[in-house]
Amino acid sequence: MKFDYDIKYYNFVLLILVIALNVCGVFVVNSASNMDESIVSRQILGTLVSICVCIVVSFIDYRRLLKHGRMFYIVSIIMLVAVLAWGAAHGGASRWIVLPVVGQIQPTEFIKVAIIIFFAWYFERHEEDLSSPRTVLRASLLFGLTAVLILLEPNLSTTIIFTVIFCGMYFAAGLSYKWIGGILGGAGALLLVIFYSFSTSLYEHIPFLTDYQKLRILGFLYPEQYSDTYVQQANSITAIASGGFFGKGLYNTDISSVKAGDFLIEEDTDFIFAIIGEELGFRGCLFIFLGYILILLIILYIASRSRDVGGKIICVGVAVWIGFQTFTNIAVATGLFPNTGVTLPFFSRGISSLLALYIGLGLVLNIGMQRKPK
Repeated sequence: MKFDYDIKYYNFVLLILVIALNVCGVFVVNSASNMDESIVSRQILGTLVSICVCIVVSFIDYRRLLKHGRMFYIVSIIMLVAVLAWGAAHGGASRWIVLPVVGQIQPTEFIKVAIIIFFAWYFERHEEDLSSPRTVLRASLLFGLTAVLILLEPNLSTTIIFTVIFCGMYFAAGLSYKWIGGILGGAGALLLVIFYSFSTSLYEHIPFLTDYQKLRILGFLYPEQYSDTYVQQANSITAIASGGFFGKGLYNTDISSVKAGDFLIEEDTDFIFAIIGEELGFRGCLFIFLGYILILLIILYIASRSRDVGGKIICVGVAVWIGFQTFTNIAVATGLFPNTGVTLPFFSRGISSLLALYIGLGLVLNIGMQRKPK
């Protein structure tokens, strides 16, 4: 099927908004890393490469990619197995692969894009029988294999993000409300059981949680008893609160700041929002938050104008990915979630995450140029 690209529908506003957030992120990373030239130059190079890749992807017909949905899934499984077999380990987790010249990459970031494409293809193909037990079971098994391989790294936070993306896409595809109610009820019951187990000694027998993950949850539930585990989040909350409305200013070197006082680790990745809150204040956090909201609204608008179900589901998948990962990072920094180790999209240091996000954005831009007629 041939689609005519209409450049007048190229969403430059979306692209500019994302680049604006990304540029702000480079400045914050520069401050958080105490102006480490190697880190900042790598982040700038990654940003430039990612923008170029995004523009190229935005002119690749997403329908061509959907036709190869199976291939994207197979490659994803191979990459996840490769990570488990040959991945570089840091902090007890094998989540990275070291490639010649390129260096260290995190395959799960790119697998997010591949899985979104695969399930967009799958749900479109099964549009007529989305809610049949057979289709639901098969989709769950296909997703479950991916989730288990990620969980084995171990990488619980990314597994949760994948799960939310999958559920969001299935909902957008038109899954029956009976299934949705059952899934939400089952998930709620599971969460209640897990949190109840942490009020007893039963949590020690939860098979899919590692020791450090259990400690993080205990620290979140009982911060006074597990202060050593909760200290990062406590310092993050203090930093955000200390910024007040106007903030202490970018590149603040006050000895009481979290970066100068060495009160945080991963301040340029997982806890970068603490730096934003301390140095840019509430007004800076608000502008950044509004930027994310606008990006999500534009992506969902493009989804509503998509020519077909496949395009709509891809847009929803990307929106859920950006939205939930942003929410999770901020929730951790403000003490609403246990520490999960999730980066802030377009802000945190890390080229794999940045490049994968821009690839997803490129798909959305391409879908936007092929909107359905009024």
